[in-house]
Amino acid sequence: MTETIRNIAIIAHVDHGKTTLVDQMLKQSGLFRENQQVEERVMDSNDLEKERGITILAKVTAVPWEHNGEATRINIVDTPGHADFGGEVERILSMVDGVVVLVDAAEGPLPQTKFVCGKALKLGLKPIVVINKVDRPDARIDEVHEEVFDLLAGLDATDEQLDFPLLYASGRDGWASTEQDGPQENLTPLFELICNHVPAAAGDANAPFSMLVTLIENNPFLGRLLTGRIISGTVKTNAAIKALDLDSKQIESGRVSKILGFTGIERVPMETARAGDIISLAGLTEATVANTVCDPAVNTPIPAQPIDPPTISMSFAVNNGPFAGRDGGKVTSRNIRDRLYREMESNVAMRVKDGATADVFEVFGRGELQMAVLIETMRREGFELCIGRPQVLFRTDENTGEKLEPYEEVVVDVDQEYSGAVVQKISQRKGEMMSMDPSGGNKVRLSFIVPTRGLIGYHGEFLTDTRGTGIMNRLFHGYGPYKGTVESRRTGVLIAMSEGEATAYDLWNLEDRGVIMIMPGTKVYEGMIVGEHSRDNDLPVNVLKGKKLTNVRASGSDEQVKLIPPRILTLEQAITYIADDELVEVTPKAIRLRKRILCPHERKKVEKATAAS
Repeated sequence: MTETIRNIAIIAHVDHGKTTLVDQMLKQSGLFRENQQVEERVMDSNDLEKERGITILAKVTAVPWEHNGEATRINIVDTPGHADFGGEVERILSMVDGVVVLVDAAEGPLPQTKFVCGKALKLGLKPIVVINKVDRPDARIDEVHEEVFDLLAGLDATDEQLDFPLLYASGRDGWASTEQDGPQENLTPLFELICNHVPAAAGDANAPFSMLVTLIENNPFLGRLLTGRIISGTVKTNAAIKALDLDSKQIESGRVSKILGFTGIERVPMETARAGDIISLAGLTEATVANTVCDPAVNTPIPAQPIDPPTISMSFAVNNGPFAGRDGGKVTSRNIRDRLYREMESNVAMRVKDGATADVFEVFGRGELQMAVLIETMRREGFELCIGRPQVLFRTDENTGEKLEPYEEVVVDVDQEYSGAVVQKISQRKGEMMSMDPSGGNKVRLSFIVPTRGLIGYHGEFLTDTRGTGIMNRLFHGYGPYKGTVESRRTGVLIAMSEGEATAYDLWNLEDRGVIMIMPGTKVYEGMIVGEHSRDNDLPVNVLKGKKLTNVRASGSDEQVKLIPPRILTLEQAITYIADDELVEVTPKAIRLRKRILCPHERKKVEKATAAS
């Protein structure tokens, strides 16, 4: 029986249920035994993905399905839903022939839905819309349906794309239906709709072999694995191949050492693969994302989708603090440089260049979360780093010479009572409100266009202002006129004066000076930040003295001091909290805040020189 192929991507905003739906598709396709224990959100295989509950890396899986008596293989790409990982989404869309747009029945389409749908529509892909979580008590199914239509129309969808089929589903419970009140049995309606609506994978099987590389990874046994869709021809194990860049320049040549296809969550060896297949291929050592792997007779590369440019940069430097080398084994500039350039090979949304000195590197990316994931990955690999505050990337208008800066579209869902504080804070950060709409349950949805500079460091403040109930989603909007000075952190910091171990007694005495950010017993050094000052200036403090002992014993004098719980910052909070003259010191065991210049006398000299200039 000849097998036909359907290649689809599942796209949606973060937390709308993509990975959970794919879990159910894998189970209902018959890939797992009934008694087989399968991990929840099995596609989120990366440790950070499991911890954060988000998809970071695009992944391919395949499920078998019998359609009208014909064997069909459905290749499914599970994509990230966070805008910072948009580079992953953009390039995988070139592998597929259709998209399933998953939308939460209560939240409706959010910025990332808009971002990915825009990319898919430009490629001419016809969407299937699935309204997920229709069993939510706050579901507003009809309104969400209208919002999806308006969104696609606003993205210049063709009449054919606007005539999209619609399903109602609960990915968690594993059912989909063509009617709101239809049977809630299984996902058969979704499988059948994919087979009927998405065109079978096409390609000239008789032409020379060519494949566009869209994903890359390093396998400890097979070496570099290049994943992509075969555009034309067939490929066999041990066949001669070469790699071309976008300018038709040959990068390398070699032979196919291994071909791997996808079945469920596993890769399976294949002897031959044909046009339309999505495969992983081993045998080349230099080819990377957006390169064309092809037969030696091919001289024209496959066009690749342009990737939206980075909008922020951060400095990654060698850890030069007093505690350097105590936690990690990878501390040299050569270690860090090799790792960053290796990351750039597979992460097309990221750029790296050498900094002003040999021990500093500039890393360019899409957002703080993308940077934080890279930093967290590196610290788990044993690296020690000093990270600078994120900086936005400015441009100059070629016609007018005007300075331009990146702007982001911000959508906020918040309780009505906190909306005033959000509007006020974002206005102070040069944001402009575009709309305010009630979203049910005494909540309101606010839409803003805000300079990226104004959003750096704002998320923690936003959660405080909304008592942790607000939800903020961001999406790169474009470049616009420079808005002038944007206020950042208003307070100074408390800085340790010497090296040693912080005592509970001294931290207790400092509580009226500001917010403490370390635990008693934490090892500190001169220039390390131990808290936030209640005023706008920095304050050197002694956290090492301890309580002076006497030979007098009075009732209650030796009772243990009771401290207010310290504010311990996560990695994302730390990199957006620091000022320009501060750094985040990251090691496998610690995240510390510190001054860029540790010696207080040297800091004073620099401050005076800066003020004089």
